[in-house]
Amino acid sequence: MKLKYINDINPATGKIFAKIKCSTKKEIDDAVLKAKTAQKKWSSLTLAQRSKMLNACANDFIKQKEKIGKIITDEMGKLYKSAVGETFSTAYGIRETIEQAKTALKTEKFYEENLITELHRTPIGVCAVITPWNFPVSMPESLLSPALLAGNTVVFKPSEMVPLTGKAIYDIFKKHLPHGVINLVQGADEVGDYLIHNNIDMIAFVGSQAVGRKIMKTAGDKLKRIVLELGGKDPMIVLDDADLQKAANYAVNGSLRNTGQVCVSVERIYVHQKAADKFTTLVANGVKNFKYGNGYDKEVQMGPLVSKKQRANVISQVKDAVKNGAKLITGGKMPRNTKGFFMEPALVTNLNGKHRLMREETFGPVVAIQKVKSADEAVDLANNSPFGLGATVWTKNKKKGLEIAKKIESGMIGVNQGIGGVSGTPWVGIKQSGFGFIGSIEGIRQFTVPRKISYKK
Repeated sequence: MKLKYINDINPATGKIFAKIKCSTKKEIDDAVLKAKTAQKKWSSLTLAQRSKMLNACANDFIKQKEKIGKIITDEMGKLYKSAVGETFSTAYGIRETIEQAKTALKTEKFYEENLITELHRTPIGVCAVITPWNFPVSMPESLLSPALLAGNTVVFKPSEMVPLTGKAIYDIFKKHLPHGVINLVQGADEVGDYLIHNNIDMIAFVGSQAVGRKIMKTAGDKLKRIVLELGGKDPMIVLDDADLQKAANYAVNGSLRNTGQVCVSVERIYVHQKAADKFTTLVANGVKNFKYGNGYDKEVQMGPLVSKKQRANVISQVKDAVKNGAKLITGGKMPRNTKGFFMEPALVTNLNGKHRLMREETFGPVVAIQKVKSADEAVDLANNSPFGLGATVWTKNKKKGLEIAKKIESGMIGVNQGIGGVSGTPWVGIKQSGFGFIGSIEGIRQFTVPRKISYKK
């Protein structure tokens, strides 16, 4: 491996606070071998036995929420309160998956005259779990829990942006699981590439569209199972009869929370021309008053971007838009005399489909608004994208809102609310935003293969 160490940089200061050794090829090989060796015994345990161990992990996440929350804030800049909350909620994610697994992994029996067929859900084998930095505890949990409960063993590679958070997660699982059931490798692209080419049976990945394509090609060579949760360019449609204050509040928070570094951030807003001026004024007030700073500051609403490179990409999209006719209403610049990777939250209007800001995933604190003449135009623009993760529709006419929602090519759609749904429903992207899905009973089954055993009465 060319890269020997990861420089762990605090994005609020721009300073290196830790150096993490990257895994060598031999260490990755050893991790896969350990997982292979442990898998048969792990899968032979009952679901109740595996669940008991994972519940112990859940308890530890609650006990260590402040400790892990601090690591998250130091590594990727998330607000400390949010980081603690994310760690705390991870325990409930594990417990919810345990409950869903009782149904997902239960043997089903089918009858036809004197024939009986048993359908068993069996583990796939060794699963490579590769996760992002923006939700560095909850996203790994969403893959680790179903993989492990289904009887798979895991080689876990956290993002190179959050290696210490990844190590903290690994330490909790390792403490409560048998030797070799979970294994940790650290590094960037080289490590991930070597891992997915290794002797594994499945790849579960959350991250960018570009890396997802690469994983799909690699998996295709040997027909490895995959689950990919990829990026988004989520549209928000605001009709002229919407509750504009409510919609504006959602637009601001949906675009700027976690410094815009959310796969289901609001990334493009299509507002009816009759409501555009009032809506834009309401959004502008929200953006101008959105406080940014160090994640430990209790008054702050967003922290820095995760890296200098990420900030540069976001600012370049804003500059490209302005250069090509868009209007920067507020923000969009690097603050003076401030260390770290901070950026003023931005509001950009007069946009169209030619601007990068309306086509490429931004993953930063920008509210992007385009006027439309009709709901049909808004739907056409919303669907004119390779992405299909989330979307929202805003109108006081609920029937109309639901009709529009059914026309939008996204996996998760909210009407007068965010994309969050009832507990137990899947997290799913369509088009180039995902392959397979996570969460829910069916999401757990993505980590299994069905096997039929048939016999006569």
